[in-house]
Amino acid sequence: MLEESQEQIDERFMRMALQEAEKAREQDEVPVGAIIVYKGKVIARAHNMTEKLTDFTAHAEMQAFTIAADALRNKYLDLCTLYVTLEPCTMCAGAAFWTRIGRVVYAAKDEKRGFLRHGNLLHPKAQLKGGVLADEASTLVKDFFKYKRK
Repeated sequence: MLEESQEQIDERFMRMALQEAEKAREQDEVPVGAIIVYKGKVIARAHNMTEKLTDFTAHAEMQAFTIAADALRNKYLDLCTLYVTLEPCTMCAGAAFWTRIGRVVYAAKDEKRGFLRHGNLLHPKAQLKGGVLADEASTLVKDFFKYKRK
């Protein structure tokens, strides 16, 4: 059996994050989904819940961090990878810093609210990769807002 390349692994987990983003869209939330993986296994799945919870901090990443920390019984996620369908905002990047997440993989860039506008806010040891399935994630968000504007 052939082993998956890192690119294939990233795409597989990003597809799971896109499924979470679809759940958000179905609930009339901004379609962003997040997955956290530890040692090749998904330990957290989440999507935006800001409208449902009436909580501006209920971003997909924030929900996923809480679920993952609970699953590991540890506030540090340094051996984990976050897969998220949209470049994290400054708040979520700050939370990622404090979790010491080992790796962040995002799909679509967020030119207006993405954290990279302010420099890399992640923990110095964190690895960052962008653009994995970016077209799919970008289309999902753009279509959502196009629909909302009608």
